[in-house]
Amino acid sequence: MQDNATEVTAAGIARLAGVGRAAVSNWRRRHADFPKPVGGTETSPSFALAEIEAWLRKQGKLAEVPLRERVWQQLSGHPEGPVTALTHAGCVLLLIHDRPTVWLDVSAGSDARLAAMIPGALEEVLTPRFGAAPTVNASDAKNRPGPVNSPTAVNSSAPVNSPAAPVNSPAPVNPRPAVHAFTGPELLPSVPLLRGAAELAAELGARQTFEFLLGRHLDANPRQYTLTPAELAGLMADLAGPARTVLDPACGTGALLRAVTARADQELYAQDSAPDLAALTALRLALHTRARVHGATGDTLRADAHPELRADAVLCHPPFNERNWGHDELAYDPRWEYGFPARTESELAWVQHALARLKDGGTAVLLMPPAAASRRSGRRIRADLLRRGALRAVVALPVGAAPPYNIPLHLWVLRRPEKAPAQPEVLLADTGQFAGEGRGGPDRRAVRDAVLDAWRAFDRAGTLTERPGLARSLPVIELLDDDVDLAPARHLPPATAADGAEALTAVRERLRETLRLTTDLTPPPADTAQAARWPLTTVGELARGGALVMRTGGNGGHARVPVLTDHDVLAGTAPSGTLPESDEEAVPVEPGDVVVPVLGGGSMARVIDDASGGAALGRNLVLLRPDPTALDPWFLAGFLRGTANNRQASSYASTATRLDVRRLQLPRLPLDEQRRYGARFRALDEFERALRHAGRLGDQLVRGMYDGLTDGTVAPD
Repeated sequence: MQDNATEVTAAGIARLAGVGRAAVSNWRRRHADFPKPVGGTETSPSFALAEIEAWLRKQGKLAEVPLRERVWQQLSGHPEGPVTALTHAGCVLLLIHDRPTVWLDVSAGSDARLAAMIPGALEEVLTPRFGAAPTVNASDAKNRPGPVNSPTAVNSSAPVNSPAAPVNSPAPVNPRPAVHAFTGPELLPSVPLLRGAAELAAELGARQTFEFLLGRHLDANPRQYTLTPAELAGLMADLAGPARTVLDPACGTGALLRAVTARADQELYAQDSAPDLAALTALRLALHTRARVHGATGDTLRADAHPELRADAVLCHPPFNERNWGHDELAYDPRWEYGFPARTESELAWVQHALARLKDGGTAVLLMPPAAASRRSGRRIRADLLRRGALRAVVALPVGAAPPYNIPLHLWVLRRPEKAPAQPEVLLADTGQFAGEGRGGPDRRAVRDAVLDAWRAFDRAGTLTERPGLARSLPVIELLDDDVDLAPARHLPPATAADGAEALTAVRERLRETLRLTTDLTPPPADTAQAARWPLTTVGELARGGALVMRTGGNGGHARVPVLTDHDVLAGTAPSGTLPESDEEAVPVEPGDVVVPVLGGGSMARVIDDASGGAALGRNLVLLRPDPTALDPWFLAGFLRGTANNRQASSYASTATRLDVRRLQLPRLPLDEQRRYGARFRALDEFERALRHAGRLGDQLVRGMYDGLTDGTVAPD
């Protein structure tokens, strides 16, 4: 066995065999020939994937594993780590995408032959798509970051026709390339993964295969990456407008550049300080578009990879609240045209970097923390951005639009001024009214429509007719006070007073009707009865007997399908989520299905109605589709919600409680008796929904009354 063989955990073995983890533990105890651990810890060992597959096949226990699951196991258990494996797979998928016949030639034969031939084949793809690596003189190399003789890589040089750098600009640097051509020995441990990825690409396509593997990796490591939601990335790209050259100086996983509308002769520039993100972004973009991709690894503020670039657009989701951004080293940097940022104002350093990389008239859109609009330490820079017409709009997003999800982030729209405007105005907008209820997230479509409509009207005319509570344009002179506070909420007028009073009256009437309905739906007094002793069965037994079908929520699907999330189920709200875009088949829910959340420790089950039918099943949810000739859905959902039932079927980890739906119990009763219980459970569900609705209306009325009394639109009498 190779020392660097791909490893798999007990959970992975369970998925391969289609059993629970308890079965894997039993096999280890009962079978002397079960493979020995090759890594991990005593409590969480790992095993060689090849040995496990051979043992399962010998025992007849190897389930028909979906190809995508097998490839994911090879990637996640790669001896060099999943990021290296994903980079290797991305390079080969790009080869398959661009030169499929070359891949067919090099993949024929042994693994050793493939590993020996693939570097040359990759060079045929990397050089045309990314350009040759920049070269440096040996005498200069010691003063520049990165290796002297970098292998073929994503090109980090400026375009041929770019304007000369300013006289006082820093000396050009040679940052590390984002992707390099690997050697045969480096690729040899990845050969099984590369063959599996190629097989999956034949089924899904090269781009979709990479998106699937990248999405699974990001889902498996949520704390390692700060992601920009696809909807927000699309909004930022639309605000920037059509562009031939686009830069993202803190590219992360490439969501912003991926959202840019493709056009002829397009060039995309990316840089990130994390080598794995820079590599994955470069490969992702190359598979997504035919544009020329220029990517590099390095600290953008300290070692700018594109110092001579003058782009049509800059999109950026910079790191927030960084203290060590280069304040001491960059005091005399020519990028600080609008003032030297304070140590606590790293975001204003990114703003000025973006402006410095724009051509005259170019547009930059940055995602910013709300504090950047009002901190006193940044007021002089904000004032100069306003005076010179560089800052064109500040848009407050709803809570939950992007991480960190507990604060309402801002979008700043900037434009490198061609000339000082005669009577400059700035657009201020606040979309907080579109925040969603509970944890379902904001109404992203409403946010997008409102922001783009206001921005395009303002951009055409240089001013905007006031939209109370949503948007207005202000003369710059009105903002140039001691604070230069640009928080939109502080400058927007409230909704019209007449509408406010009428709206409160309407809410009050709706609340009164809902409370009346709640009273009517209140359950009758409970009759005392002896504890029943029914014969019991479990959900797992019912599934094996064909009385119901079990499905679990997916990790991807078609982007435009509404998704029922676990938060929607818990809050009783309409489908509000999205899934990563992929060709993976989403699991649709149908009226009469019972959906159960598996995380959180609460006892909840929801029967799908006509309004939610057709949505996709989200993650951390299990769908039970009962046979109507054997099981009543309301009877099933009602008994699944029993507290004792959930307690005996739950397992506990250090940070979460997980429900094993197969272990949930319910009594064996005739269908007529099931329907009798089901009718009672359905009445309880209607009562619960009425209570929730009354609570939301009550909150809305109380909040409106406080606002009306404090802003003078409601009289105290």
